[in-house]
Amino acid sequence: MLLELNSTIVSDIVEDDPVRPHISAGWRTQQGRQVYGLYTDESFEELRAVICVAYTDEIPTCESDIEHAGTKIANFYTVWSYDRGAGREIVFEVANHIKKTNTDVERFVTLSPLTEMAKNFHLKNGAKFLNKHIDCQNFEYELDNWK
Repeated sequence: MLLELNSTIVSDIVEDDPVRPHISAGWRTQQGRQVYGLYTDESFEELRAVICVAYTDEIPTCESDIEHAGTKIANFYTVWSYDRGAGREIVFEVANHIKKTNTDVERFVTLSPLTEMAKNFHLKNGAKFLNKHIDCQNFEYELDNWK
């Protein structure tokens, strides 16, 4: 069960973010940004995964680029899971949700760390490698790949 998280909930879990724990809950939930949680069921008691999205008009080349709000690109800048397979599931669930609810979004792109784990995760899940930068890399999930 997917739920957009408010800043109070995000404050409680932000330290679990393995990639960008330094980004505040307030920043993650302000205009042009969203945080989603994937829960086991409708009780919303057991959190399985979290993903953070920043909307921009350009593909980010570094973390500061996601500060420039836009509408065309949904940037998945961090994802973590508490349950095996939930990271993959939340990427697909959120992309499907955004595709249905935000018609301005033309692309789904990641701002991923320069790790083999991030690379393998995205390639295994059907993303296309776009670019490698000084401290991050981008992958793109094609819109047609979403249900």
